[in-house]
Amino acid sequence: MSDWLTMTASDMGRGIAAGKIDPVELTECYLDAIDTHPDRDRIYARVTADRARAEARAAAERARLGLRRSLFDGVPLSWKDLFDSAGVATESGSALLAGRVPEADALVLRNATAAGAVCLGKTHMSELAFSGLGLNPVTATPPNPHDPAWVPGGSSSGAAASVSFGLAACGIGSDTGGSVRIPSAWHDLVGLKTTSGRLSLEGVVPLCLKFDTVGPLARSVEDAAEALALLERGRAADLRGVSLKGCRLAVLQTVALDDLREAPGAGFESALTRLSAAGAEIVPLDVPELLDAMALSGVLYAAEAYGLWRDVIEANPSAMYDQILERFRAGAGFSGPDYVAAWARLETCRAAWDGAVAGFDAVLMPTAPILPPDRDQLLSDHDYYVSENLLALRNTRIGNLMGLSGLSLPTGTPACGLMMLGRPDGEEALLRVGAAAEQALT
Repeated sequence: MSDWLTMTASDMGRGIAAGKIDPVELTECYLDAIDTHPDRDRIYARVTADRARAEARAAAERARLGLRRSLFDGVPLSWKDLFDSAGVATESGSALLAGRVPEADALVLRNATAAGAVCLGKTHMSELAFSGLGLNPVTATPPNPHDPAWVPGGSSSGAAASVSFGLAACGIGSDTGGSVRIPSAWHDLVGLKTTSGRLSLEGVVPLCLKFDTVGPLARSVEDAAEALALLERGRAADLRGVSLKGCRLAVLQTVALDDLREAPGAGFESALTRLSAAGAEIVPLDVPELLDAMALSGVLYAAEAYGLWRDVIEANPSAMYDQILERFRAGAGFSGPDYVAAWARLETCRAAWDGAVAGFDAVLMPTAPILPPDRDQLLSDHDYYVSENLLALRNTRIGNLMGLSGLSLPTGTPACGLMMLGRPDGEEALLRVGAAAEQALT
């Protein structure tokens, strides 16, 4: 049973279908691992053991009758604490929402439940999802598997830790500026950023509705593909027969390689070498309009985030971590015309991007240009926090600003991810390229 804690979710599903894994035993294995883990309360905000057991019993009965609903029927998943779950507190990592108990599940959770997935509970996160570092002195900062001094990456910090520490088969998170991909990279997981609007945000606590997306943090590209299908009640991408031969991959030169530190740089170059050896054509690419888009980030993110949360924040600002409060309040400095003009300019930049990348199967860059920063220094040094948070989010934010699908893959260099950006609503094609890249990288 100990193998179950490291097995891919897809292999678990196949084991259940073959009668080799009992969903009840599998769920008890995970619940026991959660309860006995020394960092349990730093990873899970709330464990929904009764729900998990009931769902596992139902999955076992369906398996016995040959009525399984999906590959993940009976597979235990974790959920970031911004997905509403009926009768269970959903607080988005913030004291501002303490005691907030929704009456219904988020739609993506309802979809997953209808397809047979087992809900283990809610995982910790950055406060109101507004940080890429995963540091949260208000509720909890989950651990990093590589170094206890490092932050885990955020904002889907507990989602990543639940998978990397063997406390969930797959974690469901959200990505507004990198919040699935950064923790995935820093935990050596696969992280899928979906296109804005593809997956429902009904019942998801918002940060920036125009950029918020839902996505899985997983042990394999196949798991990410199956999780996407689960969340939207669709059909998973067909990953059979994938190959990098004939693929044209662009390496983004604009912005993405600036201030690249040694370990992420080495991991990225090693990954490119292996992708090339597997048959991919790798071409450098400049998109100068991206510089304009990146400069718009402040108004686009902060103005919307503060607009959504101003009344709640200003009613009790002392309840917030000061770094997060500062990021929200930055949005007060922008006017309505500033915001409208920024979106108009961003649409022009997106059109330029689309033209520049039209001949490529994916655009490559390091997921993050830095390793996970030191937790204690972040807490004591304001300037260090600001600079490291902006650097952590810089590359991933490109995918959100350009409205793209995105995938982060482990490179084999610890805590260093390879990011692949695909077309809007092009998740299936991107997952096929990602599956081929995964084979080359492992």
